[in-house]
Amino acid sequence: MQQNVFDKLVAWTRANTLLLDAFSALLLTLVCAGTATATGAGAVLVSLLMCVPLALRRVLPEVSGALVAAGGLLQPVLAGEPQTANLAVLVSLYSLAAYAAPWASRGGLLLGLFGAVVAPARYVWPYSGLASALALVLFIAVLVVATWLLGSLRRASRQNERALLERARLLENERENESRLAATAERQRIAREMHDVVAHSLSVIIAQADGGRYAAAANPAAAAEVLGTISATGRQALADMRNLLGVLRQGPGDERAPQPDAGQVADLVEQVRASGLDVELEVVGGERPLPPAIGLAAYRIVQESLTNVLKHAGPGARARVEVRWDPDALRLGVDDDGRGAAAMVAPSPGGQGLVGMAERARLHGGAVTSGPRPGGGFRVRATLPYASPS
Repeated sequence: MQQNVFDKLVAWTRANTLLLDAFSALLLTLVCAGTATATGAGAVLVSLLMCVPLALRRVLPEVSGALVAAGGLLQPVLAGEPQTANLAVLVSLYSLAAYAAPWASRGGLLLGLFGAVVAPARYVWPYSGLASALALVLFIAVLVVATWLLGSLRRASRQNERALLERARLLENERENESRLAATAERQRIAREMHDVVAHSLSVIIAQADGGRYAAAANPAAAAEVLGTISATGRQALADMRNLLGVLRQGPGDERAPQPDAGQVADLVEQVRASGLDVELEVVGGERPLPPAIGLAAYRIVQESLTNVLKHAGPGARARVEVRWDPDALRLGVDDDGRGAAAMVAPSPGGQGLVGMAERARLHGGAVTSGPRPGGGFRVRATLPYASPS
């Protein structure tokens, strides 16, 4: 709570620098002009000339510095003694070093050092001697250089802050671009596999069906053979389509393996638990038959989520899988109490990752959301309607 209030105060301060500088300049002007009245009108004029421009010390630092310098140079002429307004010189010098152009910053330093010589020569040497004047010159010079160095450090800090903000912006743009490219690559991969795996089988079916129409009239036995070919090719096409929707097949020799579905999530959880991850499963509602593609997508989403837990959650992490059979859709949830944001790494080349899970769900009219959990860990939520979009 205190940190939140502090952050708001810092944000308000940064958004109202002109107002704060104007208020500070007004207070300093009232103090300095009030003390200068005892010296005379010239001293009051010098105080006004040196203090009022500080209201613009951050928005127009060069103009503000020039006016303060003019007041400082006129002080030996118009004022009979040093004025409290000399504090404005240090404020202006700091502002020049922190906010002005480099030439103005260096010019302010030179003028400050010049004033360190002129002021003791005008006000100290005639009355206290050369030694006292030299000591004061040294003191003022050190004060001027120290103030200028503090302003330069502030300039470096501001430049570093701007560089970090720019870097964060570029990294955010890069992450968004990589996500878009990953999604595009996933769609292209599905399209390529659809063409390579399915197009040939469908072409054979169409050709056999066209030939069977003419063969049926003259040779019924040939028509039966054509229908057998169509049946066999259709079954193979269905198997190929299921393989296509699987998208990822990690190991060789999996091509003829039965495709898993949502009913096998319990077996998957047992398999992952046997690998050492503490994972529990909760099933809500009664299981219902699903189209093979949707069942495969549900299984793969849970599988990918648990794989991410194994990879990124860290040692000692625990996971929980929820399978909810709602009236309109199958809803899946995978939560863990591990490192959280580490699971948001970009998918490796050829891998599905979070982008692949989202593409699987979108293919069937569903959606996947994922992100760090409050208090630590990572969460994946998926919704798969029972009927694919037409």
